[in-house]
Amino acid sequence: MSAGYLIALLVSLAGMVLLDVRHRLFLGRDPWRAALVLALGTAFFLLWDLAGIGLGIFFRDDGQFATGILLAPELPIEEPIFLLFLCQLTMVLVCGAEKVLTARRRADA
Repeated sequence: MSAGYLIALLVSLAGMVLLDVRHRLFLGRDPWRAALVLALGTAFFLLWDLAGIGLGIFFRDDGQFATGILLAPELPIEEPIFLLFLCQLTMVLVCGAEKVLTARRRADA
């Protein structure tokens, strides 16, 4: 058992948040609203995972980099962190694309 995957997720999430706040994309623009969106998105995907686990569709992998700590049967501790990172990444990409396209439109006008 190792915490390599969990550490990598936390470092990646921290880097994504720093990038976000630095460029005022999502969390940097409206922190309370963004935190609510991230919490709801993460909860949605966590419920999706739990439904998949309950139906016997999703299984956990006994990878050498995982901690082996389970929050529920077949639900490793890394999964909610990954889902939070996935939601954060998606919103940074959407808000970043919006910012780039807006700047491009202003430059063309």
